Amino acid sequence: MKAVVLLAAAGRGDRLGAALPKALVPLAGRSLLAHCMQRIDAAPVSGVIVAAPPGDRLVAREAERWTKLVSVVEGGLTRQASIAAALAAVPPGTEAVVCHDAARPLAAAALFAAVLGALDAADGAVPVLRPTDTVKRLEGETVVETIDRNGLGLAQTPQAFLLHALETAHRAAADEGFEATDDAALVERAGFKVVAVPGHPSNIKVTHPGDLRVADHLARG
Repeated sequence: MKAVVLLAAAGRGDRLGAALPKALVPLAGRSLLAHCMQRIDAAPVSGVIVAAPPGDRLVAREAERWTKLVSVVEGGLTRQASIAAALAAVPPGTEAVVCHDAARPLAAAALFAAVLGALDAADGAVPVLRPTDTVKRLEGETVVETIDRNGLGLAQTPQAFLLHALETAHRAAADEGFEATDDAALVERAGFKVVAVPGHPSNIKVTHPGDLRVADHLARG
């Protein structure tokens, strides 16, 4: 199955306090984007389309160093808009797409293979971690309910989808003005079958400075 990665790399890194695009924030001596691209180069995909910050050339120059780059497109103000822009640039003959975030620089090539392999029996696949902490529902600072964590999962990327399923899901979301925090939510909402594969604790999402310190430790191994 021919697959390409849609890499959301348009974030500004405000919560990191970064003075440069988030994808270029250094991690263990290289940018977050470089870590992602290295792992994508080792994954069973034919290429990657990078959604860069609007008006930015620095992310594009970094992406152009990697052999599997198909193109760099201008991302949007939201993650969903960035993936939609990359989706519009998918080359002919593509059967599946893998949506990933530059903010998850340590996703192993094996995880890309796992979500793609799950498409043999589903329209989409998402890595999840089973929560080990007790889960509370809050209203402001008040705890109003303790939720049974059995059957719950914390979603990660990369997430893989059959191309027609993701295209249909994004069109429906755009028509209805619906926004979601990941592509699996759009595909689920459009009525397609999405399955879970095991995620990995080291596949950390870099959002705050503390996350960057943890990721740096993991990257140096």
